[in-house]
Amino acid sequence: MIASLESLQQQLAAGDNAAVASRAEAAAARLDGGNAADRWARALFLQLEASALARQGKSAAAAQRLATARAIDEVPAPRRLAWLRQEAQLRLAAGQRERGADLLTRWVEASGGDAESRWLLVQTRAALGEWQAAANSLDRLRESGSASWDAEQRRLASTVYQRSGRFDDALTLLGDDADSPQVWRRAAGLAQRAGDPGRAAAIWESGWRRGVLTRPQDLVQLAELHIAGGTPARAGEYLARWLADGELPRSEANLRLQAQAWSAAREHDKALAAWRELANRTENVADWRQLAEAAYAWGEWQVVLDALGHIVPADDVDRNKVDRNQVDRNEAAQKTGSSDASGQAAQGRDWLLMGVAAVQLQRPELARRALKRAAAAGESQAQAWLVSLGQG
Repeated sequence: MIASLESLQQQLAAGDNAAVASRAEAAAARLDGGNAADRWARALFLQLEASALARQGKSAAAAQRLATARAIDEVPAPRRLAWLRQEAQLRLAAGQRERGADLLTRWVEASGGDAESRWLLVQTRAALGEWQAAANSLDRLRESGSASWDAEQRRLASTVYQRSGRFDDALTLLGDDADSPQVWRRAAGLAQRAGDPGRAAAIWESGWRRGVLTRPQDLVQLAELHIAGGTPARAGEYLARWLADGELPRSEANLRLQAQAWSAAREHDKALAAWRELANRTENVADWRQLAEAAYAWGEWQVVLDALGHIVPADDVDRNKVDRNQVDRNEAAQKTGSSDASGQAAQGRDWLLMGVAAVQLQRPELARRALKRAAAAGESQAQAWLVSLGQG
């Protein structure tokens, strides 16, 4: 039997793979069901057959022979452990990634593994989308103090940590890639998709501070991420600075974003000033209406009247508070039915807001006129206010 095994080893070394596979298979079959020595020899013949099959590119069949060999009780533990690693690699080569990854994990846990096998395991888990398992393997690699990682390994590790939600660990591994805008954008995008806009904002800000994400659209994105991530005051501060310094143009979109940031931050004075600047710039009814709504929510009653003075018909506007040209535009719009920026007809809620603001400012005549129009437009709250004025 020993002579037969040695003969097959020599044939295998000579490259006679098909003959070795055939002879080893026959020998293993003859020894099936024998005594302990026969079973140990059978395992060795199966291992030779697996080697021959692997050299012929038959990885799946080779892995199966090793699995059978490993299951024989008489195989010593060190040999069984070595065959476990070989089977894992063969499973992976055969495209059996999940099975191969499981076997490789068992081998690493039992033997302590080595850097090569751990990297293979990381790659496999990543290919399977098992990001947390891949991250765990990476942690063990870092703890083991393995040799320095090359650029490709750092990219893989960064991707694994990003996908598993560990963005701080991912960013520490960027290396030369830290100067690539796409890397920072991809990391922030992953954080967003993971439902963590606050983390996305922090990542984007790190890229900005590093001098990588500095284009105007990058600055706008940073502000939007801070608003979404629960730090709108920081967005407002940045936008105010960038607009003042000329890093961002004072476009309608950027002014609107600034107003939205201050509103979300509940910075009343800054928000109202921003909405007013935007409305003066656009002469858009929607923007004046937004200013009125914000002022109404915060009890800034005179601002409510000033804003609505750009919307409501001239006969219900305090002419001492509204520009004469604006009144003329409103009157012309009322006659023509225009709905452009300064001429869209007032809605019931506009009248309601004006009426309530007038009540608070102790201007009963204006309040009555506005509230009656609001009630006529179907605003149910208007009637209650009229009752309070003795007009019910």
